[in-house]
Amino acid sequence: MRLYGVVDSKGNQNLAIQSGVDYYLASPELIPGRLPEWIGRVDFGEFIHQALPITKQEFQKLSLIAPIRKVEKLICIGKNYAEHAREMGGDPPEKPVVFSKFNSAISNPNQDIALPSISQKVDYEAELVVVIGKAGRNISQDQALNHVFGYCCGNDISARDIQNVCSAVKCLIGKTIDSFAPIGPFILTADEVGDPGNLNIRLRLNGTVMQDSNTENLIFPIDFLIAHISKFVTLQPGDLLFTGTPPGVGAGRKPPVFLKPGDQVEVEIEKLGVLANRMVAPN
Repeated sequence: MRLYGVVDSKGNQNLAIQSGVDYYLASPELIPGRLPEWIGRVDFGEFIHQALPITKQEFQKLSLIAPIRKVEKLICIGKNYAEHAREMGGDPPEKPVVFSKFNSAISNPNQDIALPSISQKVDYEAELVVVIGKAGRNISQDQALNHVFGYCCGNDISARDIQNVCSAVKCLIGKTIDSFAPIGPFILTADEVGDPGNLNIRLRLNGTVMQDSNTENLIFPIDFLIAHISKFVTLQPGDLLFTGTPPGVGAGRKPPVFLKPGDQVEVEIEKLGVLANRMVAPN
């Protein structure tokens, strides 16, 4: 099942559900900003029987927005592909490198993202994003995937010149500039994804493939990450876990490639569609 954040011509937000070839609009109270509170208590398979059927043509007239908002936590993993760790000048980590983003970083599919005037080295990072579906603390690794609601594409946009001046392993402020976490174009429920540890992941910049890998190359797989993080914090429905980016980022290239106005960035993950965003000049 696919869950899309949508907005109609009058600016009304809603959640659209695609099941097979059929499309539905959820009830007006189920909008992306309220999805976290619904995830843990709604059987979406049953829910669509109460939703409004719409045609594919009606769905295509809607504008896409992020499929989930107002999450409690955006948790990110750094250097979780060995070759990416090396291209950034370090060895693969022995333990997960964990940092975070703020809610205000979430942005929409197809949204223009303004490059901030405070940074001259804005970079892209294609990532598989996990949507937590069931609360838990001290989750065992063998039960971890039972706490997953679904998956989507994400782009962990990063201001390298801000991030790299910090003494910390990761500098939050260079990672969480407004709109620096586009997600979408939809959430695919876990039952339809199958094995999240075997998904092709790539990023195209103006049509040129810059990153091309598979989630089988994650140093720390998703079940391990969920179990590890839950030792420290209680995971809640709707929490987002950015699982790390493969090699090929702009900062790791010779010469470096940083984003500029007019650049079109596309994150594509097997089964999860294409998340596209255009970079524009600073506001």
